[in-house]
Amino acid sequence: MNQEQIRSAERALAVGTWTITLGAVLYSMLTVTPLMSHHTPEGWKWTAPILPLVVDAAVVIVVRLDSVLARLGGDGGRWPAVLRWMTGAMTVLLNVGQSALDHDKVGVAVHAVAPLLLIATAETSLAYRRAIASALAAREARERDERAERERRTEDRRRQEREDRQAEQDRADQRERERREHDERMAAQQRQHELRMADEARQERRRVEEIDRAERQRREREASERERREHEREQAAAQDAERLRQELLSAPAAAERLPEEQARLTVQTAVALGIPQRRAAELTGWSTGWVAARYREFGPADTQRPALHAVAADTEEAAAPGAA
Repeated sequence: MNQEQIRSAERALAVGTWTITLGAVLYSMLTVTPLMSHHTPEGWKWTAPILPLVVDAAVVIVVRLDSVLARLGGDGGRWPAVLRWMTGAMTVLLNVGQSALDHDKVGVAVHAVAPLLLIATAETSLAYRRAIASALAAREARERDERAERERRTEDRRRQEREDRQAEQDRADQRERERREHDERMAAQQRQHELRMADEARQERRRVEEIDRAERQRREREASERERREHEREQAAAQDAERLRQELLSAPAAAERLPEEQARLTVQTAVALGIPQRRAAELTGWSTGWVAARYREFGPADTQRPALHAVAADTEEAAAPGAA
């Protein structure tokens, strides 16, 4: 029987017990209230339901606490039993009281059904709950024992597995030590071989470096010699250019306009030597506008723009009579 079935049985027991209890309480109030009303002074008849309500409340308390104690497996002692039987007896007496006073045996029997059923149900439900609690406790004890036994077997199996693994690990460690010793021997031989190879490689690199050093020294000497000759040529070219520039600056102005090819060559030379446009115009005999156009043609754009503006300004100031 699983836990769900046990809970279902407990729910059925609880529902049945409380149904009988509430029905008996309601029936008792309806039966006892007229009796108490007949035996209550005028003006106090409204208190007639209090006594059956108090007695039935005691019954409810007994039923409820008995169910809790039974679920917990406890025992409240003799007083709960005294209260249970005392409230049951009071309920029976109150329910059959009016019929007994009327000498109605049938009424006594009929009105005794509900309280007697309530007493029997309370005792029976208590017995059922105690039996269920005992059975559950026994079942839990068996389950604990079985669980302990399973855990013991599991622990034994795990211990055996640990021992097997340890033995296997010891064998693996032994194999690993042997392999490591072999690897160390091989590594030592490899290191010796690598040391020999490294020494031979260092000697070879040293020889190659000496050859490379001699080759670099030779190339450096040749480069230094080329640079010296290039510097001498540049100095000579600079001196020639400066001499030519001075000659052009000091040369007399052309008496008449040179041929265009010769004039273009002269302007190109003037551009290369940095001679002003006006001086180039004097040397060629051509107009400053034409010379400025050649400067733009031969010279870089970023350096010829200001020169062009200067020539234009000079041209406007001088009115360019020679160009006409």
